[in-house]
Amino acid sequence: MPDSPHASARDPAIAAVFKRPFDEQLAFFRQKLGNLVPTERWTDLWKNEHDRGFMVAGAAKADLLSDLAAAVERTLAEGKSLEAFRQDFGAIVERHGWSYRGGFDWRSRVIYQTNAATSYAAGRLAQLRAGGFDVFVYRHSDSVRHPRPLHLAWNGLTLPADHEFWRTHYPPNGWGCRCYVLGARDAKGARRLGGEPDKRIDPAWQQTNPKTGEPVGIDRGWGYLPGETVADTVQAMAEKTRQWQYEIGKAYMQGVPEAVRDGLATAYRALPSVADDTRRYAARILEGREEIDIPPYRTLGLLTVEDARRVAELKGLDVSGHDYALDPSAIRHIHKEHGDPAIEAPRGQRAVTAADYARLPELLNSPDAIEDAGLSWFAKRPLLRVRKRFGEEEWVLALEVRAGRKMLVPDSLYILERRSP
Repeated sequence: MPDSPHASARDPAIAAVFKRPFDEQLAFFRQKLGNLVPTERWTDLWKNEHDRGFMVAGAAKADLLSDLAAAVERTLAEGKSLEAFRQDFGAIVERHGWSYRGGFDWRSRVIYQTNAATSYAAGRLAQLRAGGFDVFVYRHSDSVRHPRPLHLAWNGLTLPADHEFWRTHYPPNGWGCRCYVLGARDAKGARRLGGEPDKRIDPAWQQTNPKTGEPVGIDRGWGYLPGETVADTVQAMAEKTRQWQYEIGKAYMQGVPEAVRDGLATAYRALPSVADDTRRYAARILEGREEIDIPPYRTLGLLTVEDARRVAELKGLDVSGHDYALDPSAIRHIHKEHGDPAIEAPRGQRAVTAADYARLPELLNSPDAIEDAGLSWFAKRPLLRVRKRFGEEEWVLALEVRAGRKMLVPDSLYILERRSP
């Protein structure tokens, strides 16, 4: 199993830790979302304080923090690339007029890599402890061309899991560090993972660099064990994820304060990558390119408290904890009913295309009206009608309430072409 804590060191899931998320990694990051911490500098949260709070140095406004947290969460949850994160980061910076320190490429890379690396490390620690591994093996994975000498010297170091070394040297051990730890049962198992059980630890590991206050070879602020204070919580949350894969993301958020949760939900829908991926999801279905791994649902983010209040007022339903979502059947149905230009034109409408799905997040974030629409024709589920004007067009989206899955899914979408008088 590639994501096991004792996977082969040659496994790409280990070598490229930013590619594939796993349950414990997401659990670690998501349990921080209830505590978005405004800061002036990166030292405002220190070492294990990062286990329970999310911050970005210099991001002091709540709405800016919400947007950044939503972008990072999406990056981790869906294994997005640095370039995809930069697309969202750029839009957030422009929207808020944020004057951050450093160049765009450098700052976006630091935020991306730091959150990926620390959540990865904390998730692995939860796995290693839950698995009861007696031995930890340090594996070097920094640049081959420019390795950090001490990190390279620790490669293969095999020590008991409770050795004091890990309290300060469990990677990542600095900005951009990609070193990692594997777990083994004994010396034989450690050797199979590239460990060197006979390798002696250099006593210099306990020496402190007077400039950083950290052990020699560790960057300032990185001499701690990521996830140590929340390992049990992370494991418990991850176990729930394995049992309830799709809905658990929504379940996590119920423990987050309402104002923060609403900020994250609207920030998620405002991300350019969400619009792009929604369009691509629809295109894959309409073009018949439904690979085996296509998600059965694509979330468009949680309903806000105000959204849920409006639904309760119109329909008498409690939809707190529900999200907006798309599924293949909804997209096919809309295409069948409103995808033919020849049929739509006499109705004063234009055909809905895959490109139009990119505007659904914006429509849901800022509708002009939400109305009661009775029941869906086939399933007889509660229906809501959402309207929004985009230029000379009026978009009308019908949403079916699916209580079992806790989601609101499109039942219909048509686009009226209006002309100004």
